Amino acid sequence: MSETTTPGQKKEHSPLAVSAFGYDLVREDLLNELLGKDKPEILYWAGKRLARKYPLTSMEETVQFFQDASWGLLTVKEESKREMLLELSSELISSRLNQNQNSTFQLEAGFIAQQIEYQKKVTAEAFEHPNKKSFKVQFTIKWDKTDIIE
Repeated sequence: MSETTTPGQKKEHSPLAVSAFGYDLVREDLLNELLGKDKPEILYWAGKRLARKYPLTSMEETVQFFQDASWGLLTVKEESKREMLLELSSELISSRLNQNQNSTFQLEAGFIAQQIEYQKKVTAEAFEHPNKKSFKVQFTIKWDKTDIIE
């Protein structure tokens, strides 16, 4: 059975530091071993599933969730009628991109796509664009306003 946590039912979070090595050990080494070549696809759907467990009602809550989860600083760069451009940055992301040119951010992409579906009530898809020069990740989120979710 799945547990859903609403923003009003936030679990207690204590600020703990995670070393880049420990983070990379799980994100890059262990997940590669467990998921193999299907890692990006599985992480995308895992991100969507996490978002279903933690439904958020606004982009501000989504930004705060990323900070609380130590996923990084998420900022909205552009938004139009059918598309949004977000940027994610942190020291851990810089470290991951510096150490491994094939790092994937599909967990975050899936999470964002599902949150946009909740917030805009449309089907959404997110695409990651790691920028190895700026050590940041951009996400393009696209949706179809005619594909409404009830």
